Amino acid sequence: MPAQDRVPAACVHYAEGKGEAARAALHAFLDALPGQAGFLGAELLLSVAQPELTLVASRWAGEVPPLPVPEGVRAWVFQVQASR
Repeated sequence: MPAQDRVPAACVHYAEGKGEAARAALHAFLDALPGQAGFLGAELLLSVAQPELTLVASRWAGEVPPLPVPEGVRAWVFQVQASR
């Protein structure tokens, strides 16, 4: 595939927090993501197996821009290596 036809590497950003305050903060964080360059989509995730945990998973075209995560929230960036 010629270089100009390659799709830039995609990244996934995960932000997680515990408790009701983190859940509210991550909901606001989710609402602010669409205005960022390269944003492709995101979800706010909850699990009955871990009811105190809230996760925002967002997808990005290329590198993830600097994202100010709420206080007490942990975050990671992963580069997509394969997808189906």
